[in-house]
Amino acid sequence: MKKILVLEDETNIRSFVVINLRRSGYEPIEAESGEIALEKLKANPDICLALLDVMLPGIDGIEVCRRIRASGSKMGIIMLTAKTQEIDKVTGLMTGADDYVTKPFSPAELLARVDALVRRMGADEEEKVSSEIKSGPFVLNTRNRTLEKDGQRLKLTQIEYLLIKLFMENPAKAMSREDILTAVWGDDFTGELKTVDVNIRRLRIKIEDDPTEPEFLTTVWGYGYKWGY
Repeated sequence: MKKILVLEDETNIRSFVVINLRRSGYEPIEAESGEIALEKLKANPDICLALLDVMLPGIDGIEVCRRIRASGSKMGIIMLTAKTQEIDKVTGLMTGADDYVTKPFSPAELLARVDALVRRMGADEEEKVSSEIKSGPFVLNTRNRTLEKDGQRLKLTQIEYLLIKLFMENPAKAMSREDILTAVWGDDFTGELKTVDVNIRRLRIKIEDDPTEPEFLTTVWGYGYKWGY
């Protein structure tokens, strides 16, 4: 049974989320504050996904997300936010979140996002033979889900790994934002196209010598992106 951290300070919302996760076969780990969430993460290293409320007193969901990624963890992260401002969504994604759900949300919407992210994270688990994709200074190992540049390991989130895998498997092919969204997030993803742009921006920071003048992951203006090496 996969463990999911639920960080939410509103008891009624947290209970609502926990009940629906249990009904879907997950094991929810509850936390009503960022401080408690960090303790639960330390005590449960096998947590596979975290649902993090953005607006919290003290250590908020954004900071918890930042600390999870700083530790090198590849667990799935979905931000829960009552805000609709663009900056909040972008901040969560740039900090390392894989997705976000805006309150109020239905059980079906939340569980669809959780199920989709869990599926993406486990997509390559049964691959037995190590497969390497090489492109310029990059080597992608699809069994270990690791990326090296000039022999140096780069830390990637699950979404960043899936993005770089998609591009390296399709060199020089221009892909639309819609195609990228479907390939990486799935057919049932109901989020916005800007999710692609923000994650591309985050990936460029890790792989490009100068993210403002990308050499490898280039923009096809008015259309999408391509692996240009």
